[in-house]
Amino acid sequence: MMNRARGFTLIELLLAISILAIIAVLGWRGLDSIVRSRETLTAGMDQTRGLQLAFAQMQSDCENLADNALLRNRAFLQAEDNRITLVRLVMAENQPTRMQVVSYRVRDGVLTRRESLATRELTQLDSLWQAALGDTDSSMAAVALQSGVQGMAMRFWMPDAGAANAVSAANAGGWRPATGISTAVTAGSANVPTGLEVSLTQQGQEVPMVKSFLLGAL
Repeated sequence: MMNRARGFTLIELLLAISILAIIAVLGWRGLDSIVRSRETLTAGMDQTRGLQLAFAQMQSDCENLADNALLRNRAFLQAEDNRITLVRLVMAENQPTRMQVVSYRVRDGVLTRRESLATRELTQLDSLWQAALGDTDSSMAAVALQSGVQGMAMRFWMPDAGAANAVSAANAGGWRPATGISTAVTAGSANVPTGLEVSLTQQGQEVPMVKSFLLGAL
């Protein structure tokens, strides 16, 4: 009698296919999870990098901040929720030092920076300052620094007033909310802020990125 070669039964084939299918599904889910995690991580790194570049630009502006002695006691910095307006020095090679108004705004989830034309005339600077505060200067082209920004909050570092009998919080040094604090004061006054803290909150995150800047470091 001839012996027939024994092969796989239908049940064995179905069982092998089922096992392979389960392994394939598990492998696909693992790969999909890795790809999604990588995309999320990349997006987060892009946002962080964008905010770091925005902070670097703010630091440059704060280092070149014009003081109220040069501005003859005019305001050189105003900060409130979601907006910063400042006057910075423009120092170009073989050109006289000039001044320009710079504005940071958070609007519709986008952090933008605008700068005016540079000038040496204080009367023209006054017009540029008021136009920046009122968002009426169409000549100030906006540059988008970062999208996905939920909000921006600021605080000023106020030096100790130095009064011997000072007991009020207004005379104490430290971080204070920037809203309502004017920099249009007498030159050399202890009430002039010497530092700026900016907190930027990204959409979908509770913890903001915080950066502190020394005002007029140069």
